[in-house]
Amino acid sequence: MAMSFFDQFASPSYLGIPLIAIAIALPWVMYPTPSTRWINNRLITIQGWLINRFTNQLMLPLNVGGHKWALLLTSLMIFLITINMLGLLPYTFTPTTQLSLNMGFAVPLWLATVLIGMRNQPTVALGHLLPEGTPLPLIPILIIIETISLLIRPLALGVRLTANLTAGHLLIQLIATAVFVLLPMMPMVAILTATVLFLLTLLEVAVAMIQAYVFVLLLSLYLQENV
Repeated sequence: MAMSFFDQFASPSYLGIPLIAIAIALPWVMYPTPSTRWINNRLITIQGWLINRFTNQLMLPLNVGGHKWALLLTSLMIFLITINMLGLLPYTFTPTTQLSLNMGFAVPLWLATVLIGMRNQPTVALGHLLPEGTPLPLIPILIIIETISLLIRPLALGVRLTANLTAGHLLIQLIATAVFVLLPMMPMVAILTATVLFLLTLLEVAVAMIQAYVFVLLLSLYLQENV
């Protein structure tokens, strides 16, 4: 029984064919395509307004050079939010509970920000490894510590997203199992547990959106240091 709780995180397959590609591609099909007309319907208008607000919030701390990343970062955030929200539906699979997928997003984008800093301003980029005014005996130790903290950034991005979503899905499944077990024996306790389950589900909806926003926000902060 304990092992079955983790079956929901196994990558689904049909006739030996992995279905994770469909789970990743499906969110883009759900969004309506803006038309060339001057007047759009309400759904497209709300979608455009939300995307503009997200983009303005992300690009606010960046200078003009970092605005080239607006399309990439906004698309990534919408993609992560959609996948996380769809994963809360029954009988669905959440690709972002896979550490390999999250690291596949985190490592290349983090590496791109580092390479941009090394190309545009190598002195400033290397200067982040050694704070100003450091005593001479501490210089080697601080360089090693700052280098490790720099290299651990993509791991922190991927693990944070994976751990938060995995923990939330496990809690929902555990409490839902408790509701079914308690319902025949103690109905009142089962009702209270179901209320906790409903509140936890609302919390997970918020976590699904917040974690996608935090993932992209941290990438924009890393970009801010290098542009």
